[in-house]
Amino acid sequence: MSSSRRNFIKKTGTAAAVVSIGGILPGFSASQYKNIIGSNEKITVACMGVNSRGLAVGSNFASQKECEVMYVCDVDSRAADKCVDAVEKIQQKKPKAEPDFRKALEDKNLDVLIVTAPDHWHAPAAILACAAGKHVYLEKPCSHNPNEGEILVKAANKHKCVLQMGNQRRSWPNVAAGIAEVHAGAIGRPYYAKTWYTNNRASIGIGKEVEVPSWLNYDLWQGPAPRMAYKDNLIHYNWHWFWNWGTGEALNNGTHMVDLARWGLGVEYPTRVNSSGGRYRYQDDWQTPDTQVINLEFSNNTMISWEGRSCNGKSTEGSSVGIIFYGETGSLLIESGNSYKIFDLKSKLIKEVKNNFVVDARNLADPAQELDALHIQNFFDAIKKGSKLNSDIVGGHQSTLLVQLGNIAQRTGRTLNTDPTNGHILNDKEAMKLWSREYEKGWEPKI
Repeated sequence: MSSSRRNFIKKTGTAAAVVSIGGILPGFSASQYKNIIGSNEKITVACMGVNSRGLAVGSNFASQKECEVMYVCDVDSRAADKCVDAVEKIQQKKPKAEPDFRKALEDKNLDVLIVTAPDHWHAPAAILACAAGKHVYLEKPCSHNPNEGEILVKAANKHKCVLQMGNQRRSWPNVAAGIAEVHAGAIGRPYYAKTWYTNNRASIGIGKEVEVPSWLNYDLWQGPAPRMAYKDNLIHYNWHWFWNWGTGEALNNGTHMVDLARWGLGVEYPTRVNSSGGRYRYQDDWQTPDTQVINLEFSNNTMISWEGRSCNGKSTEGSSVGIIFYGETGSLLIESGNSYKIFDLKSKLIKEVKNNFVVDARNLADPAQELDALHIQNFFDAIKKGSKLNSDIVGGHQSTLLVQLGNIAQRTGRTLNTDPTNGHILNDKEAMKLWSREYEKGWEPKI
Protein backbone atom coordinates (compact mmCIF):
# COMPACT_ATOMS: atom_id res chain seq x y z
CA MET A 1 0.00 0.00 0.00
CA SER A 2 1.37 3.46 -0.82
CA SER A 3 1.94 5.77 2.17
CA SER A 4 -0.62 8.26 0.82
CA ARG A 5 -3.28 5.58 0.51
CA ARG A 6 -2.38 4.17 3.94
CA ASN A 7 -2.81 7.62 5.50
CA PHE A 8 -6.06 8.24 3.64
CA ILE A 9 -7.60 5.03 4.92
CA LYS A 10 -6.60 5.93 8.48
CA LYS A 11 -8.01 9.46 8.10
CA THR A 12 -11.31 8.29 6.63
CA GLY A 13 -11.57 5.64 9.32
CA THR A 14 -11.10 8.33 11.98
CA ALA A 15 -13.57 10.60 10.22
CA ALA A 16 -16.12 7.81 10.16
CA ALA A 17 -15.76 7.48 13.91
CA VAL A 18 -16.33 11.24 14.31
CA VAL A 19 -19.47 11.10 12.20
CA SER A 20 -20.86 8.18 14.19
CA ILE A 21 -20.48 10.26 17.34
CA GLY A 22 -21.38 13.76 16.22
CA GLY A 23 -23.12 13.59 12.86
CA ILE A 24 -22.02 15.01 9.48
CA LEU A 25 -18.93 17.19 9.61
CA PRO A 26 -19.53 20.90 8.98
CA GLY A 27 -19.51 21.86 5.30
CA PHE A 28 -20.41 18.39 3.98
CA SER A 29 -23.74 17.06 2.85
CA ALA A 30 -24.66 13.42 3.44
CA SER A 31 -24.06 12.54 -0.20
CA GLN A 32 -20.69 14.32 -0.27
CA TYR A 33 -19.60 12.57 2.88
CA LYS A 34 -20.60 9.18 1.52
CA ASN A 35 -18.30 9.77 -1.43
CA ILE A 36 -15.39 10.30 0.94
CA ILE A 37 -15.73 7.37 3.32
CA GLY A 38 -18.21 5.17 1.55
CA SER A 39 -17.89 2.15 -0.69
CA ASN A 40 -15.42 3.86 -3.04
CA GLU A 41 -12.70 3.85 -0.40
CA LYS A 42 -12.70 0.27 0.70
CA ILE A 43 -9.81 -1.77 2.00
CA THR A 44 -8.64 -3.67 -1.05
CA VAL A 45 -7.33 -7.21 -0.74
CA ALA A 46 -5.75 -10.00 -2.74
CA CYS A 47 -6.48 -13.60 -1.75
CA MET A 48 -3.57 -16.01 -2.16
CA GLY A 49 -4.48 -19.72 -2.13
CA VAL A 50 -8.24 -20.14 -2.56
CA ASN A 51 -8.94 -23.84 -2.97
CA SER A 52 -10.70 -24.65 0.32
CA ARG A 53 -9.97 -22.63 3.43
CA GLY A 54 -8.86 -19.77 1.19
CA LEU A 55 -12.21 -19.74 -0.59
CA ALA A 56 -13.99 -19.46 2.76
CA VAL A 57 -11.68 -16.72 4.05
CA GLY A 58 -11.83 -14.78 0.78
CA SER A 59 -15.63 -15.00 0.74
CA ASN A 60 -15.73 -13.79 4.33
CA PHE A 61 -13.58 -10.76 3.48
CA ALA A 62 -15.76 -10.01 0.44
CA SER A 63 -18.81 -10.07 2.73
CA GLN A 64 -17.46 -7.22 4.85
CA LYS A 65 -18.96 -3.93 3.66
CA GLU A 66 -15.70 -1.98 3.94
CA CYS A 67 -13.72 -4.49 1.87
CA GLU A 68 -13.20 -5.20 -1.83
CA VAL A 69 -11.45 -8.32 -3.10
CA MET A 70 -9.42 -7.01 -6.05
CA TYR A 71 -7.34 -10.10 -6.85
CA VAL A 72 -7.74 -13.85 -6.60
CA CYS A 73 -4.35 -15.57 -6.76
CA ASP A 74 -4.03 -19.31 -7.13
CA VAL A 75 -1.80 -21.71 -9.04
CA ASP A 76 -4.86 -23.94 -9.58
CA SER A 77 -6.93 -22.31 -12.33
CA ARG A 78 -10.02 -24.28 -11.30
CA ALA A 79 -9.86 -22.98 -7.71
CA ALA A 80 -9.25 -19.44 -8.95
CA ASP A 81 -12.29 -19.53 -11.25
CA LYS A 82 -14.49 -20.87 -8.46
CA CYS A 83 -13.36 -18.14 -6.06
CA VAL A 84 -13.74 -15.38 -8.66
CA ASP A 85 -17.35 -16.45 -9.23
CA ALA A 86 -18.10 -16.70 -5.51
CA VAL A 87 -16.61 -13.29 -4.71
CA GLU A 88 -18.35 -11.63 -7.64
CA LYS A 89 -21.72 -12.88 -6.40
CA ILE A 90 -21.01 -11.50 -2.92
CA GLN A 91 -19.58 -8.07 -3.75
CA GLN A 92 -21.22 -7.54 -7.17
CA LYS A 93 -17.83 -6.78 -8.67
CA LYS A 94 -15.53 -9.25 -10.38
CA PRO A 95 -12.02 -9.60 -8.96
CA LYS A 96 -9.08 -10.17 -11.27
CA ALA A 97 -7.57 -13.64 -11.47
CA GLU A 98 -3.79 -13.28 -11.10
CA PRO A 99 -2.03 -16.66 -10.73
CA ASP A 100 1.20 -15.10 -9.38
CA PHE A 101 0.44 -13.13 -6.22
CA ARG A 102 3.71 -11.22 -6.63
CA LYS A 103 2.21 -9.37 -9.60
CA ALA A 104 -0.78 -8.36 -7.49
CA LEU A 105 1.62 -6.91 -4.92
CA GLU A 106 2.86 -4.48 -7.58
CA ASP A 107 -0.54 -2.72 -7.60
CA LYS A 108 -0.26 0.48 -5.54
CA ASN A 109 -4.02 0.44 -4.96
CA LEU A 110 -3.81 -2.90 -3.15
CA ASP A 111 -3.87 -2.68 0.65
CA VAL A 112 -3.82 -6.25 1.94
CA LEU A 113 -2.56 -9.72 1.07
CA ILE A 114 -4.51 -12.63 2.56
CA VAL A 115 -2.27 -15.70 2.76
CA THR A 116 -4.16 -19.00 2.86
CA ALA A 117 -1.73 -20.97 0.69
CA PRO A 118 0.06 -24.10 1.99
CA ASP A 119 2.26 -23.74 5.07
CA HIS A 120 5.59 -23.56 3.22
CA TRP A 121 4.36 -20.35 1.56
CA HIS A 122 3.02 -18.59 4.67
CA ALA A 123 6.05 -16.66 5.89
CA PRO A 124 7.77 -16.14 2.50
CA ALA A 125 4.60 -14.66 0.99
CA ALA A 126 3.91 -12.48 4.04
CA ILE A 127 7.50 -11.19 4.03
CA LEU A 128 7.21 -10.22 0.34
CA ALA A 129 3.91 -8.47 1.06
CA CYS A 130 5.41 -6.49 3.94
CA ALA A 131 8.30 -5.41 1.72
CA ALA A 132 5.74 -4.27 -0.89
CA GLY A 133 4.06 -2.05 1.70
CA LYS A 134 0.97 -4.22 2.19
CA HIS A 135 -0.79 -5.31 5.34
CA VAL A 136 -1.15 -9.07 5.83
CA TYR A 137 -3.84 -11.40 7.12
CA LEU A 138 -1.93 -14.65 7.61
CA GLU A 139 -3.59 -17.97 8.32
CA LYS A 140 -1.99 -20.14 10.97
CA PRO A 141 0.67 -21.33 11.30
CA CYS A 142 2.54 -18.10 10.63
CA SER A 143 5.61 -20.02 9.46
CA HIS A 144 6.89 -23.39 8.33
CA ASN A 145 9.86 -23.28 10.76
CA PRO A 146 11.03 -21.09 13.67
CA ASN A 147 13.61 -19.12 11.68
CA GLU A 148 10.92 -17.95 9.28
CA GLY A 149 8.82 -16.78 12.20
CA GLU A 150 11.65 -14.65 13.52
CA ILE A 151 12.26 -13.15 10.08
CA LEU A 152 8.55 -12.41 9.77
CA VAL A 153 8.50 -10.49 13.07
CA LYS A 154 11.46 -8.40 11.90
CA ALA A 155 9.84 -7.73 8.51
CA ALA A 156 6.60 -6.51 10.08
CA ASN A 157 8.52 -4.20 12.39
CA LYS A 158 10.75 -2.86 9.62
CA HIS A 159 7.95 -2.10 7.18
CA LYS A 160 5.41 -0.97 9.81
CA CYS A 161 2.65 -3.18 8.41
CA VAL A 162 -0.36 -4.59 10.22
CA LEU A 163 0.06 -8.37 10.34
CA GLN A 164 -2.67 -10.47 11.94
CA MET A 165 -2.43 -14.25 12.30
CA GLY A 166 -5.61 -16.21 11.70
CA ASN A 167 -5.96 -17.81 15.13
CA GLN A 168 -9.52 -16.53 15.09
CA ARG A 169 -10.54 -17.73 18.54
CA ARG A 170 -8.66 -14.74 19.93
CA SER A 171 -11.65 -12.69 18.70
CA TRP A 172 -14.48 -15.04 19.74
CA PRO A 173 -16.28 -13.18 22.57
CA ASN A 174 -17.02 -16.06 24.94
CA VAL A 175 -13.59 -17.60 24.42
CA ALA A 176 -12.01 -14.28 25.37
CA ALA A 177 -14.36 -14.11 28.35
CA GLY A 178 -13.29 -17.58 29.44
CA ILE A 179 -9.62 -16.60 29.28
CA ALA A 180 -10.48 -13.47 31.28
CA GLU A 181 -12.04 -15.73 33.94
CA VAL A 182 -8.77 -17.69 34.14
CA HIS A 183 -6.83 -14.44 34.54
CA ALA A 184 -9.26 -13.19 37.20
CA GLY A 185 -8.68 -16.23 39.40
CA ALA A 186 -11.91 -18.15 38.75
CA ILE A 187 -10.00 -21.43 39.19
CA GLY A 188 -7.24 -20.10 41.43
CA ARG A 189 -3.75 -20.13 40.00
CA PRO A 190 -3.85 -22.07 36.69
CA TYR A 191 -0.88 -24.38 36.31
CA TYR A 192 -1.75 -26.92 33.59
CA ALA A 193 -3.52 -26.51 30.26
CA LYS A 194 -4.48 -29.66 28.36
CA THR A 195 -5.39 -29.22 24.68
CA TRP A 196 -6.48 -31.68 22.00
CA TYR A 197 -7.72 -32.28 18.45
CA THR A 198 -9.40 -35.40 17.07
CA ASN A 199 -10.54 -36.52 13.62
CA ASN A 200 -11.17 -39.61 11.49
CA ARG A 201 -8.83 -38.94 8.57
CA ALA A 202 -8.53 -41.67 5.96
CA SER A 203 -5.32 -43.08 4.50
CA ILE A 204 -3.69 -41.06 1.72
CA GLY A 205 -2.32 -44.23 0.12
CA ILE A 206 0.89 -44.62 -1.85
CA GLY A 207 1.19 -41.89 -4.44
CA LYS A 208 2.34 -42.37 -8.00
CA GLU A 209 4.51 -39.96 -9.92
CA VAL A 210 2.33 -38.65 -12.73
CA GLU A 211 2.29 -35.74 -15.15
CA VAL A 212 1.41 -32.41 -13.57
CA PRO A 213 -2.23 -31.55 -14.38
CA SER A 214 -2.83 -28.81 -16.94
CA TRP A 215 -4.73 -26.74 -14.38
CA LEU A 216 -1.77 -26.55 -11.96
CA ASN A 217 1.41 -24.45 -11.94
CA TYR A 218 3.31 -26.91 -9.78
CA ASP A 219 6.58 -24.99 -9.88
CA LEU A 220 4.96 -21.88 -8.40
CA TRP A 221 3.00 -24.05 -5.96
CA GLN A 222 6.31 -25.38 -4.60
CA GLY A 223 7.81 -21.89 -4.59
CA PRO A 224 10.41 -21.68 -1.79
CA ALA A 225 10.38 -25.44 -1.07
CA PRO A 226 13.05 -27.70 -2.59
CA ARG A 227 11.67 -29.36 -5.70
CA MET A 228 10.10 -32.81 -5.42
CA ALA A 229 8.29 -34.85 -8.05
CA TYR A 230 4.53 -34.42 -8.40
CA LYS A 231 2.45 -37.29 -7.02
CA ASP A 232 -1.25 -37.94 -7.38
CA ASN A 233 -1.95 -37.98 -3.63
CA LEU A 234 -0.42 -34.60 -2.75
CA ILE A 235 -2.68 -31.78 -3.98
CA HIS A 236 -4.94 -30.68 -2.45
CA TYR A 237 -4.76 -30.92 1.35
CA ASN A 238 -2.54 -33.99 1.75
CA TRP A 239 0.54 -31.77 1.54
CA HIS A 240 -0.12 -31.13 5.26
CA TRP A 241 1.41 -34.53 6.05
CA PHE A 242 4.71 -34.07 4.16
CA TRP A 243 7.55 -32.24 5.92
CA ASN A 244 8.71 -30.53 2.72
CA TRP A 245 5.52 -28.46 2.52
CA GLY A 246 3.43 -29.12 5.63
CA THR A 247 3.80 -29.12 9.39
CA GLY A 248 1.50 -31.97 10.48
CA GLU A 249 -1.57 -31.90 12.68
CA ALA A 250 0.35 -30.12 15.44
CA LEU A 251 0.51 -26.88 13.47
CA ASN A 252 -2.53 -27.53 11.30
CA ASN A 253 -4.91 -27.67 14.27
CA GLY A 254 -2.78 -27.73 17.41
CA THR A 255 -1.74 -24.09 16.94
CA HIS A 256 -5.25 -22.84 17.73
CA MET A 257 -5.60 -24.47 21.14
CA VAL A 258 -1.97 -24.18 22.18
CA ASP A 259 -2.34 -20.46 21.48
CA LEU A 260 -5.26 -20.28 23.91
CA ALA A 261 -3.25 -22.25 26.47
CA ARG A 262 -0.35 -19.82 26.18
CA TRP A 263 -2.76 -16.89 26.49
CA GLY A 264 -4.49 -18.31 29.56
CA LEU A 265 -1.31 -19.26 31.40
CA GLY A 266 0.40 -15.98 30.51
CA VAL A 267 3.53 -17.63 29.10
CA GLU A 268 5.73 -16.94 26.09
CA TYR A 269 8.65 -19.35 25.60
CA PRO A 270 9.19 -22.75 27.27
CA THR A 271 12.10 -24.19 29.20
CA ARG A 272 11.62 -27.83 28.17
CA VAL A 273 9.77 -29.62 25.35
CA ASN A 274 9.18 -33.28 24.52
CA SER A 275 6.97 -35.20 22.12
CA SER A 276 5.88 -38.79 21.56
CA GLY A 277 3.93 -40.31 18.71
CA GLY A 278 4.14 -41.49 15.13
CA ARG A 279 2.29 -42.63 12.04
CA TYR A 280 0.40 -45.47 13.70
CA ARG A 281 -2.95 -45.93 11.95
CA TYR A 282 -1.99 -46.57 8.31
CA GLN A 283 1.09 -47.51 6.32
CA ASP A 284 1.19 -44.96 3.51
CA ASP A 285 3.00 -41.81 2.34
CA TRP A 286 1.90 -39.77 5.39
CA GLN A 287 5.16 -38.59 7.07
CA THR A 288 4.04 -36.52 10.07
CA PRO A 289 2.51 -38.10 13.20
CA ASP A 290 -1.16 -39.08 13.13
CA THR A 291 -0.97 -39.60 16.90
CA GLN A 292 1.12 -37.19 18.97
CA VAL A 293 1.44 -35.81 22.50
CA ILE A 294 3.53 -32.66 22.98
CA ASN A 295 4.46 -31.43 26.47
CA LEU A 296 5.78 -27.92 27.15
CA GLU A 297 7.08 -26.71 30.52
CA PHE A 298 7.53 -23.05 31.50
CA SER A 299 9.57 -21.13 34.06
CA ASN A 300 6.49 -19.96 36.01
CA ASN A 301 5.81 -23.54 37.12
CA THR A 302 3.15 -24.26 34.49
CA MET A 303 2.71 -26.78 31.70
CA ILE A 304 0.87 -27.17 28.38
CA SER A 305 0.12 -30.46 26.65
CA TRP A 306 -1.36 -31.07 23.21
CA GLU A 307 -2.81 -34.40 22.10
CA GLY A 308 -3.46 -34.92 18.42
CA ARG A 309 -5.42 -37.89 17.11
CA SER A 310 -5.87 -37.51 13.37
CA CYS A 311 -7.30 -40.98 12.83
CA ASN A 312 -9.52 -41.62 15.86
CA GLY A 313 -12.32 -39.16 16.40
CA LYS A 314 -13.34 -40.13 19.95
CA SER A 315 -14.02 -36.83 21.71
CA THR A 316 -12.32 -35.60 24.87
CA GLU A 317 -14.42 -33.82 27.52
CA GLY A 318 -17.32 -34.16 25.08
CA SER A 319 -15.63 -32.16 22.31
CA SER A 320 -13.61 -33.03 19.21
CA VAL A 321 -11.29 -30.11 19.91
CA GLY A 322 -10.75 -28.07 23.03
CA ILE A 323 -8.74 -26.93 26.01
CA ILE A 324 -9.13 -27.32 29.76
CA PHE A 325 -7.23 -25.26 32.33
CA TYR A 326 -6.54 -26.91 35.68
CA GLY A 327 -6.04 -24.60 38.66
CA GLU A 328 -5.73 -24.65 42.42
CA THR A 329 -9.48 -24.33 43.04
CA GLY A 330 -11.09 -25.74 39.89
CA SER A 331 -10.93 -26.09 36.12
CA LEU A 332 -12.20 -24.19 33.09
CA LEU A 333 -13.16 -25.90 29.84
CA ILE A 334 -13.34 -24.23 26.43
CA GLU A 335 -14.84 -26.60 23.89
CA SER A 336 -14.87 -26.32 20.09
CA GLY A 337 -17.31 -23.44 20.06
CA ASN A 338 -17.70 -19.99 21.53
CA SER A 339 -18.43 -21.19 25.07
CA TYR A 340 -16.89 -22.22 28.37
CA LYS A 341 -17.62 -24.10 31.60
CA ILE A 342 -16.16 -23.76 35.07
CA PHE A 343 -15.95 -26.73 37.47
CA ASP A 344 -14.92 -27.00 41.10
CA LEU A 345 -12.39 -29.55 42.37
CA LYS A 346 -15.13 -32.17 42.71
CA SER A 347 -16.09 -31.82 39.02
CA LYS A 348 -19.30 -29.95 39.86
CA LEU A 349 -20.35 -27.50 37.13
CA ILE A 350 -20.55 -24.09 38.77
CA LYS A 351 -20.82 -21.82 35.72
CA GLU A 352 -21.64 -22.25 32.04
CA VAL A 353 -21.53 -19.63 29.27
CA LYS A 354 -23.08 -21.05 26.13
CA ASN A 355 -22.24 -20.51 22.48
CA ASN A 356 -24.63 -18.39 20.42
CA PHE A 357 -22.98 -18.98 17.04
CA VAL A 358 -22.90 -22.05 14.79
CA VAL A 359 -19.52 -23.80 14.90
CA ASP A 360 -18.47 -27.04 13.21
CA ALA A 361 -14.93 -27.76 14.39
CA ARG A 362 -14.41 -30.52 11.81
CA ASN A 363 -15.40 -28.39 8.85
CA LEU A 364 -12.04 -28.10 7.12
CA ALA A 365 -12.88 -24.94 5.19
CA ASP A 366 -15.19 -22.73 7.23
CA PRO A 367 -16.02 -23.86 10.77
CA ALA A 368 -17.27 -20.51 12.09
CA GLN A 369 -17.79 -17.78 9.48
CA GLU A 370 -19.68 -15.29 11.68
CA LEU A 371 -17.20 -15.56 14.52
CA ASP A 372 -14.21 -15.34 12.19
CA ALA A 373 -15.64 -12.10 10.79
CA LEU A 374 -14.95 -10.55 14.21
CA HIS A 375 -11.25 -11.32 13.72
CA ILE A 376 -11.35 -9.71 10.28
CA GLN A 377 -13.05 -6.62 11.72
CA ASN A 378 -10.33 -6.35 14.35
CA PHE A 379 -7.76 -6.49 11.52
CA PHE A 380 -9.57 -3.70 9.66
CA ASP A 381 -9.76 -1.56 12.81
CA ALA A 382 -6.01 -1.91 13.25
CA ILE A 383 -5.47 -0.68 9.70
CA LYS A 384 -7.97 2.20 9.83
CA LYS A 385 -7.78 3.31 13.45
CA GLY A 386 -4.56 1.86 14.81
CA SER A 387 -6.51 -0.42 17.14
CA LYS A 388 -4.67 -3.17 18.99
CA LEU A 389 -4.60 -6.50 17.14
CA ASN A 390 -6.11 -9.48 18.91
CA SER A 391 -3.33 -11.62 17.40
CA ASP A 392 -0.25 -9.66 16.40
CA ILE A 393 2.67 -11.39 14.75
CA VAL A 394 4.82 -11.50 17.89
CA GLY A 395 2.19 -13.54 19.73
CA GLY A 396 1.45 -15.49 16.56
CA HIS A 397 5.09 -16.48 16.29
CA GLN A 398 5.30 -17.43 19.96
CA SER A 399 2.29 -19.75 19.71
CA THR A 400 3.43 -21.25 16.41
CA LEU A 401 6.90 -21.82 17.84
CA LEU A 402 5.56 -23.94 20.71
CA VAL A 403 4.19 -26.60 18.38
CA GLN A 404 7.18 -26.26 16.04
CA LEU A 405 9.40 -27.13 19.00
CA GLY A 406 7.14 -30.12 19.65
CA ASN A 407 7.71 -31.32 16.10
CA ILE A 408 11.46 -30.84 16.40
CA ALA A 409 11.45 -32.88 19.62
CA GLN A 410 9.41 -35.52 17.81
CA ARG A 411 11.76 -35.69 14.83
CA THR A 412 14.94 -35.82 16.91
CA GLY A 413 13.47 -38.27 19.43
CA ARG A 414 14.55 -36.43 22.55
CA THR A 415 13.64 -33.74 25.05
CA LEU A 416 14.69 -30.21 24.15
CA ASN A 417 15.97 -27.70 26.68
CA THR A 418 15.10 -24.20 25.51
CA ASP A 419 15.93 -20.59 26.33
CA PRO A 420 12.89 -19.05 28.11
CA THR A 421 13.68 -15.63 26.62
CA ASN A 422 13.38 -16.61 22.94
CA GLY A 423 12.62 -20.33 22.65
CA HIS A 424 15.97 -21.21 21.10
CA ILE A 425 17.13 -24.79 21.58
CA LEU A 426 20.09 -25.12 23.95
CA ASN A 427 23.14 -27.34 23.44
CA ASP A 428 21.72 -29.45 20.62
CA LYS A 429 23.22 -28.74 17.20
CA GLU A 430 21.27 -31.54 15.52
CA ALA A 431 17.94 -30.19 16.73
CA MET A 432 18.89 -26.65 15.73
CA LYS A 433 19.29 -27.86 12.14
CA LEU A 434 15.48 -28.07 12.11
CA TRP A 435 15.19 -24.46 13.32
CA SER A 436 15.32 -23.49 9.65
CA ARG A 437 15.06 -25.33 6.34
CA GLU A 438 16.69 -25.59 2.93
CA TYR A 439 15.15 -23.51 0.16
CA GLU A 440 14.98 -23.81 -3.57
CA LYS A 441 17.82 -21.64 -4.86
CA GLY A 442 16.73 -18.04 -5.31
CA TRP A 443 13.62 -18.40 -3.12
CA GLU A 444 15.18 -17.75 0.30
CA PRO A 445 13.07 -15.29 2.36
CA LYS A 446 14.80 -11.98 3.06
CA ILE A 447 13.86 -8.89 5.03
